Amino acid sequence: MPSSCRVVVLISGNGTNLQAIIDGCDDNLLADVVGVISNKPEAYGLIRAHHSEIDTSCVIAHRGESRAQYDARLMAAIERYQPDLIVLAGFMRILTDDFVNHYLGRIINIHPSLLPKYTGLNTHQRAIAANDSEHGASVHFVTSELDAGPVILQAKVPIYEDDTAEILAARVHEQEHAIYPLVVKWFSQQRLKLHEGQAYLDGTLIGPSGYAPD
Repeated sequence: MPSSCRVVVLISGNGTNLQAIIDGCDDNLLADVVGVISNKPEAYGLIRAHHSEIDTSCVIAHRGESRAQYDARLMAAIERYQPDLIVLAGFMRILTDDFVNHYLGRIINIHPSLLPKYTGLNTHQRAIAANDSEHGASVHFVTSELDAGPVILQAKVPIYEDDTAEILAARVHEQEHAIYPLVVKWFSQQRLKLHEGQAYLDGTLIGPSGYAPD
């Protein structure tokens, strides 16, 4: 039996994807969330972690501190847990290249759009404004370019004529909670790799829109 994959989750808010991953780990994903770190002390995700008896810490930005200085402190907090995988779950900071490159191939993110569409913020409203027929979420490896790392898995949802951004967001979140634990499972099973800037599952190159089973 392989040793459990040590996962650290970074959050800024409610932590619903964190909860999905915690619940998935309880269902024997071969992964163990060993730490949750937030940049916001009021983040409800910290309470979720406490309820599951997971160690937590806050790394709060100091006034006048550079991104590099903050990321150095964040890295020190992460290294206490000796993680195999870093999971960004609504962590609302842009990470420096040095930070990303230190964990390259071991850090993943979930973004609420069908990447490469709609990097950045307000993705649900932007999809509605563009009259798109579908929207969704993408799990991807984190690289130095924002929301541009290779996609691992996507989930699509329809956009209906009377959708608001809030209604669409709820539909997307439901899919996020399904696909993020699955990607954590693949990584914990050592099936998922980043090699020369591309994502591979079971040694097979994943396409630009993420894994798509036959």
